[in-house]
Amino acid sequence: MSKYTEPAKQLLEHVGGSDNISVVTHCATRMRFVLKEPSKADIKKVEEIGLVKGTFTQAGQFQVIIGNEVSSFYNDFISIAGVNDTSKDDAKQAAKQNMNFLQRMIAHLADIFTPLIPAIVVGGLILGFRNIIGEIKMVEDGTKTLVEVSQFWAGTNDFLWLIGEAIFHFLPVGITWAVTRKMGATQILGIVLGITLVSPQLLNAYAVASTQEIPFWDFGFAHVDKIGYQAQVLPAIFAGLLFSFLELRLRKIIPNAISMIVVPFLALVPTVLIAHTVLGPIGWQIGSFISDVVYSGLTSSLGWLFAAVFGFAYAPLVITGLHHMTNAIDLQLMSEFNGTNLWPMIALSNIAQGSAVLAMIYINRKDEREKQVSIPATISCYLGVTEPAMFGINLKYGYPFLAAMIGSMVAGVISVGSHVMANSIGVGGLPGILSIQPQHMVTFAIAMVVAIVIPFVLTIIFAKANMGKISLKKSRA
Repeated sequence: MSKYTEPAKQLLEHVGGSDNISVVTHCATRMRFVLKEPSKADIKKVEEIGLVKGTFTQAGQFQVIIGNEVSSFYNDFISIAGVNDTSKDDAKQAAKQNMNFLQRMIAHLADIFTPLIPAIVVGGLILGFRNIIGEIKMVEDGTKTLVEVSQFWAGTNDFLWLIGEAIFHFLPVGITWAVTRKMGATQILGIVLGITLVSPQLLNAYAVASTQEIPFWDFGFAHVDKIGYQAQVLPAIFAGLLFSFLELRLRKIIPNAISMIVVPFLALVPTVLIAHTVLGPIGWQIGSFISDVVYSGLTSSLGWLFAAVFGFAYAPLVITGLHHMTNAIDLQLMSEFNGTNLWPMIALSNIAQGSAVLAMIYINRKDEREKQVSIPATISCYLGVTEPAMFGINLKYGYPFLAAMIGSMVAGVISVGSHVMANSIGVGGLPGILSIQPQHMVTFAIAMVVAIVIPFVLTIIFAKANMGKISLKKSRA
């Protein structure tokens, strides 16, 4: 009998037994359950199990935080429970049975952008580094940049743009791939579709406004503009969805003997044509409208109010999964305005959540079991990943979560009130300052200090005021 046997038996009992488990899988630190009747899970008793470090419900899944031992624990659990090993994709599909329409739409959006996150993070780091060596005047008495005085750094800056351009300017290729992957269509054709949106044969999207004569394809009876959709999000999503719809439908009606030849042709060619005549222009207009509204709201006389609401509400958005929508908005802002004033607030929210956990480490400094969760969660938050801190600590006690929201709100108001802009997204938490435009770095640094100090101080004050555990579990359902 291993050390996981007894905790596994307890967990099985408290989630309602094997008959109540539809699907179970695990990630790096958590067990993920899709329960037939979620109400049968006794959350309080689950959290009392010695090995368990917290629980939460998200995207239709009941998730139990185990820690780095989760893989070994999972193997013992499925053996005791008598359930089969199941893939994460199966778990996601089963979880959707517990979602409403809005949750399903958000889940689909998350499935599209989640595979792109590693590339976006790398791109953000690269643009941040280019920001430092190419934009900040740090040599010769603050009159020149490293790129201006050193051929090595000039060459490095030029070389790194090769990767940055591939990630952000050619983002539609990644999006169409992710959409076809999500929908179950042919992924290589999704990549080809994306390339047709950013081909060098097309007029670059960034040059459209300054070009008087736009090139076009002449079909005799009609002209189609040769416009690229570099860095555009919605045109790529719309094109990917149309292609997936056509391919999946054609598969059902065309005989297998000729489907390999006929289906790709009949799905891809019409999609590319419709993308350049209908979906692309419409997607561009919708994206521009959304980015204009957000940018205008943040730069208006009431920008501070927008910042206060967003800064306060962003962490709850993470709980619901709605925060995935901000990726598309940020990328659209970068395309339209050569930067985003939304991402700095997200980075500050990351920091605020981490600072609240840091205060909990101080408050519970004698609790070794708590530190096993809180210390890694703090580090994760300060690097831009908030879920371990939020679900493992801040929501568990309630008042640290509120303190972090208040700190994020104040820091967000400072950021927006000072017109802070980021060159890129992907780098959150403390390293987020790398993505900030040089002229705004000092102001953003002040906002970072606020996002560290206010949540830390408020968490301690709330604890001493005996606020206890503010029940926020209903908001996690």
